[in-house]
Amino acid sequence: MATFVDHVTLHLRAGNGGDGCVSVKREKFKPLAGPDGGNGGSGGDLVLVADPQTTTLLGYHRSPHRTSDNGGPGMGDHRNGHNGEMRELMVPLGTVVKDVDGNELMDMNEPGLRLIVAPGGQGGLGNAALASLKRKAPGFALLGTHGWEGDVYLELKTVADVALVGYPSAGKSSLIAAMSAARPKIADYPFTTLQPNLGVVQAGESRYTMADVPGLIEGASEGRGLGLEFLRHVERCTALLHVLDCATLDPGRDPISDLDIILGELAAYPVPEGQKPLLERPQLIALNKIDVPEARELAEFLRPDLEARGYRVFEISTVTHEGLKQLNYALSETVEAGRAEIAAAEARKPRIVLRPVAVDDGGFEIKVEGGTFGNTYRILGTKPERWVQQTNFTNDEAVGFLADRLAKLGVENELFRVGAVAGSTVIIGPGNSGVVFDWEPTLTSTAELITAPRGTDTRLDESTRRTSNQRREEYFGRMDAKAAARAELIREREAGLWPSDGEEFSGKSSSDASDASDTSDGSAPVSAGSQEGDTE
Repeated sequence: MATFVDHVTLHLRAGNGGDGCVSVKREKFKPLAGPDGGNGGSGGDLVLVADPQTTTLLGYHRSPHRTSDNGGPGMGDHRNGHNGEMRELMVPLGTVVKDVDGNELMDMNEPGLRLIVAPGGQGGLGNAALASLKRKAPGFALLGTHGWEGDVYLELKTVADVALVGYPSAGKSSLIAAMSAARPKIADYPFTTLQPNLGVVQAGESRYTMADVPGLIEGASEGRGLGLEFLRHVERCTALLHVLDCATLDPGRDPISDLDIILGELAAYPVPEGQKPLLERPQLIALNKIDVPEARELAEFLRPDLEARGYRVFEISTVTHEGLKQLNYALSETVEAGRAEIAAAEARKPRIVLRPVAVDDGGFEIKVEGGTFGNTYRILGTKPERWVQQTNFTNDEAVGFLADRLAKLGVENELFRVGAVAGSTVIIGPGNSGVVFDWEPTLTSTAELITAPRGTDTRLDESTRRTSNQRREEYFGRMDAKAAARAELIREREAGLWPSDGEEFSGKSSSDASDASDTSDGSAPVSAGSQEGDTE
């Protein structure tokens, strides 16, 4: 059964956000006291934490599926739903987090580093939070959004100062056991070490970490043997210590040929961008097993040739501990020099500049996609996609609220710009998960005339109550009409169109009526009901 795992795929699902509540406060003498729906709680996050006490990814290999709690729904009386509990996932130092496409998300190379790898869903707002001066009693609430769901790849790369490299059975495990308190498995057959072993070595006031990794053979950079398992854990080391077996009995092998093969595999292995190639790092050579007389003679013979190549060479024996003290202090000096170089490089790093979002950046884009029945316009962006998830499409008021938000974001103007017309197919969201609409542009030409809340229209429910100015104008109009009628009656009386008292109107012409109206006493006839002051 495996006891060490250095790469695993995690299947994550963060908690969903809770839905907002639609509620109206009702109590004695206050049947409709206003909206009081609470907000939904946010879903729990899944967080990766770099933990020095964790040394393997074995736990995630056995149970790769991890989830977090959902947020609670909102309730009436302004009661918000509970937030989902955040869940921390401990990973070893040196764990590299990658997405499904192989892009590196974060390098967990320092204790305490945290990465929210799967954020929880956002809780929806209740109708109390959506209330405003123009929308005093919303009849809808926002839904909670879904938490992040997907896969991430974890790859462990051992964080050590010195890496022991060499052929299988060269004595690497024995060396780390002799120089530190580590107790790796030691046996007289190849590939004894199947997992990295770390040991802390003390050299005076200096302390460094040594890594014993699986052995290397020819073709390791192409995946032969345990080469890739080995090389992955060498990437982060400051210095390399080549452990050469001077007492090998295998035919066709000698320390020089072993060293050349190892150097070739180190040169063929590509390191991540920004890191120093393996062969450009400090390298030392330890000629091991000099407790065997033939091995001591071979080591003394090879030492001048190796020093001529520029290596610092040490003759050691892990059995008698001969030469280990000199090797220990030499490795300590190399590590301290490497740490100083890293510190200087850290000081020269450029500053991180945080730039605000541009004013004209709406946070979305529209892609025009061809289709059988014409162009399709797909809207992609964090805000539009989240707003669609929060909308209850069975509620007309909620759909109208979504339309207002999209119009305010500038989606309609951008659709006009890319050539969309009324009735065009618009999709909000990626892939098959997007929501499809038949676009109907908002009529902005009369928007300034509509001041009532959504769902009502003052043009359909106009008030018949007159204003003071209207009543004043109507009164003066009636007075003017009375004065004109009075003047007309006076003119008709003076013209003799009305019969005198006791006479009936005969319907004669005006001249006949004038002749018939003459009397002996010369008085003018006055018709009944035509006196001044009674003109109506």
